[in-house]
Amino acid sequence: MGYAGGQADNPNYNHIGDHTETVQVDYDPRKISYARLLDIFWNSHDPTQKTWMRQYMHVIFFDTERQRELAMTSLAAVEKKIGRKVRSQVLPLRAFYLAEDYHQKYLLKRRTDFMRAMSGIYPDQKKFINSTAVARLNGYVGGHGSPEQLAREIDGLGLGPGGRKALTDLVGGKSSGWLN
Repeated sequence: MGYAGGQADNPNYNHIGDHTETVQVDYDPRKISYARLLDIFWNSHDPTQKTWMRQYMHVIFFDTERQRELAMTSLAAVEKKIGRKVRSQVLPLRAFYLAEDYHQKYLLKRRTDFMRAMSGIYPDQKKFINSTAVARLNGYVGGHGSPEQLAREIDGLGLGPGGRKALTDLVGGKSSGWLN
């Protein structure tokens, strides 16, 4: 989680200025294409919805000319498909600023059971924030991911037996007794 799109250097939540709250996606193009990421973006919100604050607007920030071309092509395809003007924007990335630590992995931080396990593996805040396993766990806690997907990657999350069972139960829709 962070801020991008504005002119001020080093924004923060209390002084966001003209920046937008956003996420930076680091991806491996051998595993997922930029075009697929664009599909996920368009399908994860109503692109015709007007946002009343720049802080919360729907936007794709591009880093290269190729990304801009692909984003604009996908925007045009969405407009054609839905027959309405898209209000989501495509803008150049000037800089990305990480949000404050308390904003990072917010959903996961609400689960002290999983937080205890991850903090033991990643005691350094920067490593915690940058961990793919922590990001994946945060997504599962937020209700994203299927039981099949979890089964494929649970071994790489670093959870012990109790945490594995709790996460499997959570993703499978069962309640878990591994809290606190």
